[in-house]
Amino acid sequence: MSTTQKFAVIGGGSWATAIAKMLCVNLPEIAWYMRNTYAIEHIKINKHNPNYLSSVEFDTNKLKLTNDINEAVAYADYVIFAIPSAFLSGELEKLTVSLEGKVIFSAIKGIVPETSLIVGEHFHKTYGIPYDNIGVITGPCHAEEVALERLSYLTIACGDDEKAKVMAQNLSSHYIKTKTSDDIIGTEYAAMLKNIYAIAAGIAHGLGYGDNFQALLMSNAIREMKKYIKKVHKMKRNINDSAYLGDLLVTGYSIFSRNRMFGNMIGKGYTVKSAQMEMSMVAEGYYATNSAHKLNEEYKAKTPIIDAVYDILYEGKEPKKVFKKLTDKLD
Repeated sequence: MSTTQKFAVIGGGSWATAIAKMLCVNLPEIAWYMRNTYAIEHIKINKHNPNYLSSVEFDTNKLKLTNDINEAVAYADYVIFAIPSAFLSGELEKLTVSLEGKVIFSAIKGIVPETSLIVGEHFHKTYGIPYDNIGVITGPCHAEEVALERLSYLTIACGDDEKAKVMAQNLSSHYIKTKTSDDIIGTEYAAMLKNIYAIAAGIAHGLGYGDNFQALLMSNAIREMKKYIKKVHKMKRNINDSAYLGDLLVTGYSIFSRNRMFGNMIGKGYTVKSAQMEMSMVAEGYYATNSAHKLNEEYKAKTPIIDAVYDILYEGKEPKKVFKKLTDKLD
């Protein structure tokens, strides 16, 4: 598909690499910002990201690589942020060019810790970006399977359906199918919450709970997610749609899930710090757990799974004892 719109990807991790790969199928050029100058030079010479999804080979003629976020943002009409939420504010502080008129899409699954807002709300309230210029890219989809060109599905949410369609069309290919949604807030909260539930699934596995219990855990998790999101943003939505339930399941069960991996290590006896040091990638659910727990002090949704994960990660409680109590609260 041809388009007159220009696109930029902000981030150097696995999701940023996957999104760059998807866009390069349809676009003659994209801007790609990453902090790591070594990675930029490596891609220029060797045509792949040395740190993430190294099997993906790029046509470097299609890449406008830069370590200057201002250059990337100035170039683009559509700017896709794909960096861990914990680092978003730090990157945005480098901006000297205006975001006015830009269409901002978030592929970030987390809450901005400095404002306790999901990314779309952060751009709206902090930078004055209208919701019609804010969108979300969500799954169910793992970057690793995009690299392998396995059939994957994306949900593109935006208040302006035409902009959602532009993004969806430019991410689509023979192995990427897309659908659009107008539930910007709900899909983004779901993308954040599913990482917490994936940590819970990992902890359960690490403690020795089997598939039977984990099926029950995921069943309770989708109902808990529904209650939470309904408190935050009440609108008509089907929680069984792939953007909610599908994304939860793939993150809770997949071998590619870094949040499940992180939880598994905690269940096996790692401390939070040692598990973080062992992993080469950020587990967004760790930060999301604290933010979701704090937000729920206001919303007061019934969230025994989130509470259990919070008690383990932030209160230092024994995972075995916490999960023993949790089993009595689930049905």
